[in-house]
Amino acid sequence: MASPRLETFCCPNRDPATDFVVSFQPQLFSALSVGSASLSLIFTILQILPKRRGYRRLGPYPIPKPASSSRILFIISICDILGCTGIVVRSSIWLGLPDVVEKISANNSSDVWPEVFCVGSAMWIQLFFSASFWWTFCYAVDVFLVVKTSAGISTIILYHMITWGLALLLCAEGVAMLYYPSISDCESGLQHAIPHYVTTYAPMLLVLIANPIFFIRTTSAVTSLLKGRQGIYTENERRLATEIKIRFFKIMLVFSVCWVPNIVNEGLLFFLEVQPDISDSSLRTVRNAALITWFFMGILNPMQAFLNTLAHRGWTGLDVDLSLQRRKERAWDSMSTSAPNGGAGTGYDPMVVGTLLFQSHVQEGNKNLTGNGLQPADSMGAHSEGGSESSTVEIHMSSERQDFEDIDADAESLDNSVRN
Repeated sequence: MASPRLETFCCPNRDPATDFVVSFQPQLFSALSVGSASLSLIFTILQILPKRRGYRRLGPYPIPKPASSSRILFIISICDILGCTGIVVRSSIWLGLPDVVEKISANNSSDVWPEVFCVGSAMWIQLFFSASFWWTFCYAVDVFLVVKTSAGISTIILYHMITWGLALLLCAEGVAMLYYPSISDCESGLQHAIPHYVTTYAPMLLVLIANPIFFIRTTSAVTSLLKGRQGIYTENERRLATEIKIRFFKIMLVFSVCWVPNIVNEGLLFFLEVQPDISDSSLRTVRNAALITWFFMGILNPMQAFLNTLAHRGWTGLDVDLSLQRRKERAWDSMSTSAPNGGAGTGYDPMVVGTLLFQSHVQEGNKNLTGNGLQPADSMGAHSEGGSESSTVEIHMSSERQDFEDIDADAESLDNSVRN
């Protein structure tokens, strides 16, 4: 799991609260972490691999280049996969070689490799999960900018600079403060460890606080756009707005379930640290709560990878297609012909990802919006790459097979609302 306590545990002179939770049933904890991370890793990879039953193209719209939000979701999955890989490796070593953990002590001054592995694996896990937090925040910003302004593919470079730069900077700064003056001789007390905990939980708290605000504002903007200037709000548009709200809710629900236990556990352990004796009988309830949330963290933190893909994509199925040539042929066919509606023999999964595309050429769209008295900020413009390309926006949602015709109607209705 991703917890600054595991990095603090790498210090031989660690605090009593950290030693209390990490040393409690370490074999069981490592086994649970390995099992949860392995399952999450396997199913996440299956989720993002190409399938034989791919995306369905809606109506006459051509398949555009992936929007920046689609790329961000893919990057989030990659960060989660790398973080889960670190959890599997670290927990497997600790489970198979318990001597490695026992050698991380103040009495062992000759063998530094257990401490090096402890620090290296902890930094790996923190870096990629921290990057996942920053990318999740950028996703909320991106979908808001897509609706309100003309952000898109061109901003992905800026997102890379922000997320990886902040993740690397905060991780390095926190670790440097924690292990000063050296790994084998860390300073005691809370003061030197607080910067490390702040840099770990800052992006997590940012997502928990800021993302709901961006999602609410995005939903309001989408609803206003769907109503249009004439106040028309059909059942199809209402259902689309509801789908968007549900999707944003699922994203925040997954994040809260997986990471709020970390915040609760950290608060309990900080409370124990300021006590003169954490083994006092009056603190039994606090100790039990800390251990319960600790094991919840070991199970839920790695599961974010798989649960994220369910929230973003829905269940994509197990029919993986690893044939590169076949994927190229299918991509070419999808760009030249329209896919048939659902039914027998079409080969669609019961749950597929529909793509609603609102498309208009830049010059024509600006002309129509200006003629109707609309401001460019009120349009659903997404990104424009060069003067001759179209600006597009795509909203992914899960749809049942029998809803294909309704989705086409949604796309036509929304396209008309943008043009009018």
